[in-house]
Amino acid sequence: MKKFMDRDFLLSTKTSRRLFHRYSKNMPIYDYHCHLNPQEIAEDKKYNNITEVWLYGDHYKWRFMRSMGVDEAYITGNKSDKEKFLAYAKCIGGAIGNPLLHWSHLELQRYFGIYDILNEENAEKIWNKANKIIEGKDFSAKNLIKKSNVALIGTTDDPCDDLVWHKKIRENKDFATKVIPTFRPDNAINIEKDSFGEYIARLESLTGTIKSFDDLKDALSMRMDYFAQMGSSLSDHSFADLPFTVLSDKEVDKIFAKGLKNKELTDEEIAGYKTAIMLFLGEEYGKRNWVMQLHLGPIRNNNTKMFEKLGADTGFDSVGDAGTALNISRFMDELNKNDVLPKTILYTLNPNMNYVLGTMLGNFQAGGIKSKIQFGSAWWFNDHIDGMREQMKTLGNLGALSCFVGMLTDSRSFLSYPRHEYFRRIMCDIVGTFVENGEFPCDEKTLKEIVENISFNNAKNYFGM
Repeated sequence: MKKFMDRDFLLSTKTSRRLFHRYSKNMPIYDYHCHLNPQEIAEDKKYNNITEVWLYGDHYKWRFMRSMGVDEAYITGNKSDKEKFLAYAKCIGGAIGNPLLHWSHLELQRYFGIYDILNEENAEKIWNKANKIIEGKDFSAKNLIKKSNVALIGTTDDPCDDLVWHKKIRENKDFATKVIPTFRPDNAINIEKDSFGEYIARLESLTGTIKSFDDLKDALSMRMDYFAQMGSSLSDHSFADLPFTVLSDKEVDKIFAKGLKNKELTDEEIAGYKTAIMLFLGEEYGKRNWVMQLHLGPIRNNNTKMFEKLGADTGFDSVGDAGTALNISRFMDELNKNDVLPKTILYTLNPNMNYVLGTMLGNFQAGGIKSKIQFGSAWWFNDHIDGMREQMKTLGNLGALSCFVGMLTDSRSFLSYPRHEYFRRIMCDIVGTFVENGEFPCDEKTLKEIVENISFNNAKNYFGM
């Protein structure tokens, strides 16, 4: 029997162990998509205790605690930070098969030097030991990033954001990690939301009058210019399912006018508007040599009662089942016909879509760019052992795994970087097993290049920042 999470955790073969420890383990991290708060980086945030840095805002942990019968008072409620930590410690032993068991212990090991298995009996001791380390002057947002060997961070930012904290980070010459804003214009796309008109007014205050759809396009283009000045060449979008309904410019302009006045829109009008704005944005990204990320498949805020109480991103989202294959194809083809299809990363929250996206890539690879169209890493509900293996094996079966841009953190926590280690262990185990099964040559130079590229180099070259 193997020891729980030892040095060779998840590395099942001799070759896998060699590839991870010799080549992949110490590569820098290129975290091109996350939800870290740039203000906390700029101000080098310090923490009061382990609950604040570990459990605040972590809807993965909140969701699991609810499944284990923990009362909401110990999750997002008014219980003390210590009581919340003890509640998590009490239930984490039941996380068999859940990546939280592994992530939590990797985080305790890498940032606190704690190799004990967290449980109800030792929770008080671990609380005290972790908090003593947190009290030290080196335990802060920037130092956690440095300790994790992070070369680049791509935050997620609205077009209206002033990016003042990104400016402050750039001005700090003692901080080597690049922190880049990512253009996330969901609020300008979701015309069906009650807040749409209010949002456009906010955008208008930054860019000038927005009375027509053409005005909106000019405004978004201005904000892209500003993001580019701050070093960005990244965009990101989230869709439950990607629409594709082409309407005339005149029709789109009428729909936009209705949206500004918060008038009721038909499904066709919503789809037509979203198609028009996404085609515009895709073309802009292509012209600017930006990367477009499409996160597809989440159904958000399912629990109305809890959404009204806690807001978004609190653990009440799930996987959708909409069939978007044809729309993805038509959208990308429309951009491709005009030679403006940008570098694109396609993520799916539904693993049933793995082969859909895995085969979609090959339709639009071009331009002398290695894997211009990428199959994004196993995301959110899929970033566990099975999900990562299936995503990489699908990519290997259908495309170019060796050109994969690898893992992203997609987290709001500065302690989430061991997820990259988790990914690298799984990736090295897949490659090493291929070799030991005689399915890939045991060529050390080639193997070194493959695992180092997937760990870091591919992303660095692909994003070019």
